[in-house]
Amino acid sequence: MFGILNVHKPQGITSRAAVNRVYRAVRPNKAGHAGTLDPLARGVLLVPIGSASRLVPYLHLLPKRYVAKFAFGKSSPSDDSETEVTEHPHLPAPTRLQLEQACDAMRGQVMQRPPAYSAIKVDGKRSYKMARHGDLQSLPERPVQIHQITMLRYEFPELELEIDCGSGTYVRSIGRDLAQGLGTEAIMTSLVRTAIGPFTVEDSISIDRLTPEAARAALQPAARGIMHMPQLVLDDAEVTEIINGRMIPFRWSGPGCINDPQEIAALDQAGRLRGILYSRDGGLGPKRVFPESMD
Repeated sequence: MFGILNVHKPQGITSRAAVNRVYRAVRPNKAGHAGTLDPLARGVLLVPIGSASRLVPYLHLLPKRYVAKFAFGKSSPSDDSETEVTEHPHLPAPTRLQLEQACDAMRGQVMQRPPAYSAIKVDGKRSYKMARHGDLQSLPERPVQIHQITMLRYEFPELELEIDCGSGTYVRSIGRDLAQGLGTEAIMTSLVRTAIGPFTVEDSISIDRLTPEAARAALQPAARGIMHMPQLVLDDAEVTEIINGRMIPFRWSGPGCINDPQEIAALDQAGRLRGILYSRDGGLGPKRVFPESMD
């Protein structure tokens, strides 16, 4: 098997547990995953199967969409409802206009402080494990990309947002930062990842229905996961060259020309992913290859 499964991770289990259930349906093929979801969250979890697991770094670059719910006047060490919640009944209630302006100001590249309870590693240790033992209070800020924040519903103390963002963005932190910028606190109470790139929650398959036959039927082409990359369609001779680890000429002009030396997705005449190429010594060399027998 070679491709990507768009799995609907249910609430209450880890992403690792979801992948383990997928693996039981596809073994002996490998099963990876791109974009961890916390146990509180549900929705799209991409599970590349077979050698497509080597596409995980590229799948991480796909934009993500979430629908999240927050509760104002509350805080917690994890910025959600999964750890002890402290009530703040005397903090102000933001107006709808204030929230709309704060959401607009948060678009673009912003500095964000991840929650201490996260999977980020600090000196080789998961930060959530350190936080549980009182060894970590906060993490340093880092840049993240927030494309759009849309207010779906606001009835104090509840706020529902749709968020389009880049990899590495913590939705819990968005709610916390919005609230603190308006003089209050907030925790995330619900999270659904509704899309990763072209993979949507409507098209996802429940892991409860994932038999070996259902997994094969639901498998998406690996090429669908690299649509954000520069692409080059190869002829049969070029496919043979890269599959065997050899370079092909760099195309500077004409049909299928490429003028950017970054990594390039190589497709065959049928549109199937055959490799990831990179510029080297005036040509294109294979960085990852996917032989036809793996389709």
